[in-house]
Amino acid sequence: MIGLDTNVLIRYIMQDDVAQSKKASLLIESLRGDRLGYFSNITMAEVVWVLESCYELNKQDVIRVIEGLLKAREIKKENSELLWRALQLFKETNVDYSDCLISVISSNDGCTETFTFDKKASKLSGMTLL
Repeated sequence: MIGLDTNVLIRYIMQDDVAQSKKASLLIESLRGDRLGYFSNITMAEVVWVLESCYELNKQDVIRVIEGLLKAREIKKENSELLWRALQLFKETNVDYSDCLISVISSNDGCTETFTFDKKASKLSGMTLL
């Protein structure tokens, strides 16, 4: 298994840098059952942030990217179930993806509530405005 950093995934998704995108594509397209790729929850949060803030992708396009990454069988995720739950919250709410991910991870790890100063995030179950 090999780790995939945010910038490798971004180059593969966006195909915006000829040299780096080619390398990222060759790497990702070479993944298979005996040589899986891997990314962490942090990497997914970074990918979403970069797509929204640097590339100004709309929410529906970001959702399609997340779904594509989560469905990729050649890529193992740190915790696929939590990433899917965060995606569902992201779809259903007006809350940032990273806050959705924080909420589901905290809940999964036994937190009865997670305190935040973010008014939008506090609307999620288990998140409490401080």
